[in-house]
Amino acid sequence: MADNNKSESPTTESLPVAPSFEPSLSEVQVLQSQPVVDRTIIRIILISLIIGVVGGFVAQGLTRLIGLITNLAFYGHLSSSFISPAGNHLGVFVIIVPVIGGIIVGFMARYGSKGIRGHGIPEAMEQVLTNQSRIQPRLTFLKPISAAIAIGTGGPFGAEGPIIATGGAFGSLLGQLLNTTADERKILLSAGAAAGMAATFGSPVSAVLLAVELLLFEFRPRSLIPVALASVAATAVRIAFVGTKPIFSIPHIAPASSGALIVYIALGAVVGLCAVLVTKSVFKLEDLFAKLPIHWMWWPALGAIAVGVIGYFAPDTLGVGYNVINEILSGEITGKVLIALFILKFISWSIALSSGTSGGTLAPLFTIGGGLGATLGSLVIIISPTLEIDPNVAALVGMAAMFAGASRAFLASVIFAFETTLQPFGLLPLLGGCAAAYLISGLLMRHTIMTEKIQRRGVHVPVEYGTDALEKMLVRDIATYEVVSLKGSKSVGDANSWLDSEFPGSSHQGFPILDDGENLIGVLTRRDLSIKDVHHDTRISELIKMSPHVIYEDNTLRDAINLMAENAIGRLPVVMHSNPRKVIAMVSRSDIVTAYKRNLDEATKSQKSIHWNATR
Repeated sequence: MADNNKSESPTTESLPVAPSFEPSLSEVQVLQSQPVVDRTIIRIILISLIIGVVGGFVAQGLTRLIGLITNLAFYGHLSSSFISPAGNHLGVFVIIVPVIGGIIVGFMARYGSKGIRGHGIPEAMEQVLTNQSRIQPRLTFLKPISAAIAIGTGGPFGAEGPIIATGGAFGSLLGQLLNTTADERKILLSAGAAAGMAATFGSPVSAVLLAVELLLFEFRPRSLIPVALASVAATAVRIAFVGTKPIFSIPHIAPASSGALIVYIALGAVVGLCAVLVTKSVFKLEDLFAKLPIHWMWWPALGAIAVGVIGYFAPDTLGVGYNVINEILSGEITGKVLIALFILKFISWSIALSSGTSGGTLAPLFTIGGGLGATLGSLVIIISPTLEIDPNVAALVGMAAMFAGASRAFLASVIFAFETTLQPFGLLPLLGGCAAAYLISGLLMRHTIMTEKIQRRGVHVPVEYGTDALEKMLVRDIATYEVVSLKGSKSVGDANSWLDSEFPGSSHQGFPILDDGENLIGVLTRRDLSIKDVHHDTRISELIKMSPHVIYEDNTLRDAINLMAENAIGRLPVVMHSNPRKVIAMVSRSDIVTAYKRNLDEATKSQKSIHWNATR
């Protein structure tokens, strides 16, 4: 036992001398401090850079493929130039075009892969959370082709969702072809997704933030660095093709006054409420489609009928609509025309998306939110012209707040609106408006447009990425420094006699085993010492089968629990830095659980810290 229990420990003077298990200093398994990043990240960075470059070219290729199908379907031209379907002269026959696209996508989904259905990001999230970031390789090809057909034939979707999904599928594919861990595949998948978004909009920072908020579910250097570099590489490819001009042009924004800021925050709250209604409407429509007595393969064609009919009366609702977003933000579309446009866009998009076709959600949400924001801003100007509200800023806030409320990708929404317009004075209104939308969404909606579908399938999606409580606590804060140990030279019989006694420390579940020089040679539990087929004269040291795993005082509890989990052990000796065989304390699983419970109580239990004396 430890020195303070020597008088109570069993004596073994009559036992014959036997060699004890004494590992060398190098055999003691010391937990080494890990750097923030290590050399293994270099390999992931190099792969991510390749993914970023490929993602940039994929974005350009898919854009041109959409343009090719659009030109063929609506204009009969053989051209890959990116063009809006709104200028077609098909008349009533325009209704047929989206239906044909829906039929093709339905067949591709049934006989190719069901994974092409939807807007891509939820499906990527599901693979990250449930399938170790393994996406079917065929989706790398089927997703962009199906999306190009759906959008090129008038589907009211953005190209960014399929491009993000395709980039993620390519990153996952490389991760599956190479020898990678599940964590590394998640990074590569996220790098591909971020590359897709950055290459579409020229928004590298918001692409990284979107990956963090919707795919990585963490904020760590080993993840951020590869994803950021992939995003930069994809943006560089985009610049080579289209230059550095922002995708959305908006008149110069002046600094907002205090009164205007309050209005923008209130506007964000209203748009956040509408984002909740938009999200719930989409999934209500999905439920209605699920009740149809026909195979889901035909749903995209049925949804496309609504797209075609609405497109006949409002041609600007067809296709990706980036030009429409630009016109809303610049104030070229106003009044009743604007109101009709974003309402009809919502109806067309929500029906088409609910039908299970292939297409993105970002651009439609931006159109709906931008139109709503501009309308609300104009209304405030009519009611109170002294507030100096800029309808263009109101449109920008509405655009970002709609996405923040629907997806709860808060930071990505704010920075995206800035990067796509390059208007720095818009950041403050954006921050306030998106925060308000985020608040309303969180209060009124449990799941988001990105998570509802997979939550219904039983997949839990993290919603908060707080600091790990175990990372904030050190071993020395919870370790037991009154160490009760056993000498390896003692007999098993004497040890069991002592364990059956009521001496202090005899009820412990595990003990460090020391040699005659008080150096650690192993750790044994009560179960190890109570094996029935071991002779009672056997020395304790002969029961040791492995070198001990130890930890330092200044390691975190996360280090400790990881070490326990990796080696299937329940306790660790705490040793000196200068001598890893000198035990100074012990830490067990129950110690860590107790510390975690204490931290949980501090976070959830309210109490007064200062009590005022009522007599003063």
